Amino acid sequence: MEALLREWLLPAGGAPDDTHVVGDAVLVTSELVTNALRHGGGLTSFDVEMTDQGCRVSVGDRSDRLPELASSRDDSGRLRVGGHGWRVIRRLARSITITPESHGGKRVSVLISLARGAA
Repeated sequence: MEALLREWLLPAGGAPDDTHVVGDAVLVTSELVTNALRHGGGLTSFDVEMTDQGCRVSVGDRSDRLPELASSRDDSGRLRVGGHGWRVIRRLARSITITPESHGGKRVSVLISLARGAA
């Protein structure tokens, strides 16, 4: 997240700005990478790009399977511990694009807005 620090979090005056949206970007990035490692057969690519709209994070993995929303409850009806990553990503990302890779696998790209309340 060096790109966030360099391009957005530390503006001209050098004092940190609103860290709420940076926290969202770090959480989404962590969930994307975790999903690639846990469900996608491994991480094949990782890119971060700062745009006028926000922070675009792209993660490639080896799996052709599309992400799925897991049930928020376990078999006994209790709230599940874990398994909420894709739901978090969908909630915090402004846009999501999933593209098949020519060599197999897929790339999940998300745009995280860096303006408060613009998810």
